[in-house]
Amino acid sequence: MSGPRGVTRSADPDEPYRVLSVDGAGPPSVEPSELGLKDEDLRELYRQMVRVRRADLEATALQRQGELAVYPPLIGQEAAQVGSAFALEREDYIFPSYRELGAAVVRGVDLVEYLHFYRATWHGGTYDPNEHRFGMVSVPVGSQALHAVGYAMGMRKDGRPEIAVAYFGDGATSEGDLHEAWNFAAVFGAPVVFFCQNNQWAISVPLARQTVAPIWRKADAYGFPGVRVDGNDVLAVYQVTKEAAERARTEHVPTLIEALTYRLGPHSTADDAGRYQPKEQAEEWRGRDPLPRYERFLREAGLVDDELVAAAEADAKEFGRRMRDGVIASDPRPLPELFEWVFGGELPPALARQRDGLLREAGSSEGEG
Repeated sequence: MSGPRGVTRSADPDEPYRVLSVDGAGPPSVEPSELGLKDEDLRELYRQMVRVRRADLEATALQRQGELAVYPPLIGQEAAQVGSAFALEREDYIFPSYRELGAAVVRGVDLVEYLHFYRATWHGGTYDPNEHRFGMVSVPVGSQALHAVGYAMGMRKDGRPEIAVAYFGDGATSEGDLHEAWNFAAVFGAPVVFFCQNNQWAISVPLARQTVAPIWRKADAYGFPGVRVDGNDVLAVYQVTKEAAERARTEHVPTLIEALTYRLGPHSTADDAGRYQPKEQAEEWRGRDPLPRYERFLREAGLVDDELVAAAEADAKEFGRRMRDGVIASDPRPLPELFEWVFGGELPPALARQRDGLLREAGSSEGEG
């Protein structure tokens, strides 16, 4: 059903809005054609989710093998990321945190370049953010929301139709940066969507220790719509994000989306989630895995069969192999880059001496090798 300003919500707004049933069986509550999705779009959503799952597992393995310094897995959150990113226009600008590999895949970001950040060879990644409309990886929690609002305000002042989307987790809602971003967006009518992946855990801190009120209701205090959606339902995520994006674009009204999902893996590869996640809770959410849920819907709708599923798996395997080979083959960055892009003209003499000394030392070391 629809709430204020055309916001799609469940009859009980604290219940997450769904299109698919919890297990994917039976007819959807809204026909995909009503969402503007064609059969090929539905299959593409599946292919993207399968790719993201494979790439995420490969990246985790790469860290375990010493090829990445650290990696934050997103397993279990594929529907939230793929569904939301798929709903945007190509010109819309995404401002990610550090767990948005799935959204990066939808945007066509080269994952070898993306993973340079986690390889500790380049801060933020080496891809061109403006080409993909996908900002650099942002680790300071909640800071990217302010970047998104500032960009969105600039787009409005320039009279351009682009919007900004800020991704963040439930833990970020305890940060002042996010509340400042919400207030600025509301007061200045910034065309921005705030997309919270509520995966229930901020490292080892459970949601109950972050907030008493549901996250989506915090939008009320700032005067713009909030909505809670089943983050493991890719079609529901697509629908509410599409509506929020159009509201931002045409009315300059922000929206806070709380996508209920679960982090099936650790906070990062430096973490042991088994020390704090209740085993029963994790098992319950594994039963809500977004991939088999969506696959079941597609099979019952006659949109995929064993052959197409096998083809998607083969494509994902090859996608992961190319990413893996590219990461392993990555060379260290050139040393002179340490001294570039800080000063517009010549380096100050002290830094120039340091640069020259470093390059001499590196050259003599290579000669000795």
